[in-house]
Amino acid sequence: MKASVVVFPGTNRERDMSVALTQAGFSVDLVWHQETNIPQKTDILVLPGGFAHGDYLRPGAMAAHSAIMRDAISKAREGMPVFGVCNGFQILLETGLLPGSLRRNHHGRFVCQNVTLRTENSCCVLTQNIPNSSILSVPVAHHDGCFDIDHIGLQKLHDQGRIVFRYEGLNPNGSIEDIAGICSENGRILGMMPHPEDHVLPKQGNTDGIMIFEAFANMFRG
Repeated sequence: MKASVVVFPGTNRERDMSVALTQAGFSVDLVWHQETNIPQKTDILVLPGGFAHGDYLRPGAMAAHSAIMRDAISKAREGMPVFGVCNGFQILLETGLLPGSLRRNHHGRFVCQNVTLRTENSCCVLTQNIPNSSILSVPVAHHDGCFDIDHIGLQKLHDQGRIVFRYEGLNPNGSIEDIAGICSENGRILGMMPHPEDHVLPKQGNTDGIMIFEAFANMFRG
């Protein structure tokens, strides 16, 4: 199984993401944003966290128009699984591969702390091997993580089963309906604000995050 992790100027979570993917059994390629094609035999494309292009204009806006993203968007629309975390989630929203937007946290501050997530009964193919209502403790680290979407878009997320994760208890950023992660209509594109890659080894405090990466691997193993 092969994962390609895209690196932009300002990305700072590609190594953590690579460790998490490797722990789950993936080989990992790091792909610079100026490349024009996703590497051959890529099974899953990953957009990690950080501050791509310094978050100028707005988070994810410049990265969404980079050379590699043209092929990424095309491959995603053809069905390639895509996973975006934090800044990667922001990029997915900017490209239109996922609906909604991420605004400034409701309290106006950067937030860096552990949060509790609950998995929803969703159509997400990537997380189909995670039991519904599973509880995970993973960190967040963002300034613009308040997920927002209009009423019609929110209703579609409900009707199509596309809400994948919710904050349980503390909502760290004011996201509508405590939404922490959503997927595409075909269930093959997943975006979330929390960082599961930061909790995959015992020395990181807990290993709850590895559940997500093992679910990816189990999807490919059948």
